Order: sequence, then structure tokens, then C-alpha cells
Amino acid sequence: MAARALVLFDIDGTLVRRAGPHHREALIEAVRCVTGFETTTDHIPVQGMLDGDIIAWMLRDAGVSQAAAQRLLPRIVAVAQRHYVRRCPDLTQKVCPGARLALARVVRHGALTGLVTGNLTRIGWKKMERAGLRRYLRFGAFAEMAKDRAGLARMAVARARSEGWIDGRTAVTLIGDHPNDILAARANGIQSIAVATGVVAAEELREYAPDVLLEDLRGLRVGMVMPRNGRE
Repeated sequence: MAARALVLFDIDGTLVRRAGPHHREALIEAVRCVTGFETTTDHIPVQGMLDGDIIAWMLRDAGVSQAAAQRLLPRIVAVAQRHYVRRCPDLTQKVCPGARLALARVVRHGALTGLVTGNLTRIGWKKMERAGLRRYLRFGAFAEMAKDRAGLARMAVARARSEGWIDGRTAVTLIGDHPNDILAARANGIQSIAVATGVVAAEELREYAPDVLLEDLRGLRVGMVMPRNGRE
């Protein structure tokens, strides 16, 4: 039977925050190992970006041509993920306010939950594992799977539909902390819920007109993502 609701979550700034430098360090180390170039993310506005785009920016700054960057990217992605999985710290104290309870509640009420994130696959799942949130999440769409966040959201919905987990009556919501999450939801015609637990203030998020704006996930109510009257 198809789920009544599909709830898709961003990771950084939405489910966990202040997770330490390990993610950035993994990208930097991967570029160094594969290319020999010493790079940095200090000047890159990484919030809301996909990991692949961050790596491409780093390579461009190092003078690598676009064609060469495309050839190098798969190796860099593989090394970055291995590096992060080895170094990821305990993140149980980095879970955003209300995130654990929000996940538990929507799952208990029958929603299907997944990730739509700019993290590479193994990095994203490792964060969820180390944060103690993995058990609440069925599947995910990750940085290397599409060219932008809207494409990731589209892929997540398509995957859920192809697996028979949802149907045309399922309510779909994307929850994130960045304007890119709001825009991705709008591009796919699904509900957007913005949370001000990342680096973007509530006032700025409001300018992008999310369907719902919350200070944090403690304000999430099941009725915001689940149909109120059966599966209408």
C-alpha cells in the first residue's frame, strides 16, 4: 500500500548542524590525493551547494580545465567518501532541535521518509548513522545523482513512485534550511517547509515564500505533512 505522505529532508542545517570540519577536509584531501593541488573551501559559499559543484569550484581555482575536472571528478568523489567515512565523528550531539522527534513522529504516522541532500552518498549516510538518525530514513537522493537540488528532489519522488512506495495521492514535502531547498520543492510542485536552523535567517527564508516556515523542527506538526482527511 502506498504511503499517505513522503517527507524528504535535507541534512546539513536541517537534521544536523555544526558537524565539524571533517566534510570540508574530506573534499580538500581528495583533491590533493588525486591531483596534488592544495586547495581550500574557505571562500566558497558551500551552504546549499552540491558536493560535486564544490569540488568543481576547487579544481577551477587550481587552474584545472573543465574537461580535465570532469575526468577527475569520479576519482575525487570516491576518495572523498572513503576519507569521510574513516574520519566522521560522533554526531549525536549535533542533531538539530526537534529533528529526532520529528522523524520519529512522521514515521510512526505512516509517512515514508528520505533524504535530498548535497552530500555525496556515503558521506550523507555516514552522517545519519553517526547522528543516530539512519533508522528513520528509507532512501535518499545524493549529490552525485543529479546536476542540481531540483533534480535530486525529482529523482527522489520518481524513485519512490517506481518502487510503489507512493502514488498520485501521496502528499510530498521537502524540508530544508536553504533557499535552494525551497526552490527545488517549487520546481517539482511539492510542498516546501523551511527551517531556520542553518546559516540562513528566517527573514531571508521568508522572502522565498516557503509553504511553511519554522524556527526549527520542534515546530513541525504531523498535520503539516500528512493529509488531514484520509488520502484526499
